[in-house]
Amino acid sequence: MPVDAEDLPETAVPAPPGGLVTVGFFDERPGYAVRRPRGADSWLFTWTTAGRGEVGQGQTETSAGAGDLVALGPGVPHRYAVAAGATRWAFWWVHCQARQDWGGWLRPHRAGDGLYAIAPVPPALRARVEAAFRRMHADARWTGDGAPPEPDRDPEPGRVAVAHGWAARELTLGRVEEVLLLATAGAAASGGGVDPRVRRVAALIAADPGAPHTVASLAAEVALSPSRLAHLFAEQLGHTPMRVLRDARLRHAARLLEATALPVERVAAASGFVSPFHFSRLFRERYGLPPGAYRERRG
Repeated sequence: MPVDAEDLPETAVPAPPGGLVTVGFFDERPGYAVRRPRGADSWLFTWTTAGRGEVGQGQTETSAGAGDLVALGPGVPHRYAVAAGATRWAFWWVHCQARQDWGGWLRPHRAGDGLYAIAPVPPALRARVEAAFRRMHADARWTGDGAPPEPDRDPEPGRVAVAHGWAARELTLGRVEEVLLLATAGAAASGGGVDPRVRRVAALIAADPGAPHTVASLAAEVALSPSRLAHLFAEQLGHTPMRVLRDARLRHAARLLEATALPVERVAAASGFVSPFHFSRLFRERYGLPPGAYRERRG
């Protein structure tokens, strides 16, 4: 439900540098407030575990209660505080740069001014999301030597972890991605404002991206014309079905490169690409490296 946070007491606090991945857990009482007149250079994700907060970005406001995930895009003035009348606001938060896939997952939850509210995440998924944030906090502190530290059972409020090494950053970003997948998929399964036929087609693509899907074959699965399906996808997800399929195939290929020793040509075919050369070009555009170099880097 929209709230008005304009009269909240506010304290200007600088955001972490845009290139860092920082994670923390806060348990704040009335009077806590943060204002950033220029916003942040990175994305900010908050996950509320108890109490209630009020979050605003630009002219858009939202209330965050237990089980609510809120995302704030970079470059827009924002503010957040313990909600008026609440006795506390306990929440996990992470500042990071977003991966390309995340925009499509968040788009159905856009409230305006770069603010995205996934509220509420289904109760059955909340323990898993909470565990992902705890693991995220631990992974960010990994030095690369030995095993990453175990998550804290009772995280110390105010303790901030910064992922300095590339391995710690990638692990931490992987946990952020896990949170977003759980939250957005769970919200979609319970409705999420997306047409059930669009959700059905998106699920078919995600389940088997290497299949020989076409707009016509996908539209037939949900008794729509190809043009109507394309219109609904563009309207509700911000991309055409073929763009969503291409992105899913590239993600699938990346996982195969990371987890198997299949030749690049086999990876391309298993991911639904007819031409290995076309696959390599698209993969490099997406991940910044050709498939072979990506495998070596992740190896």
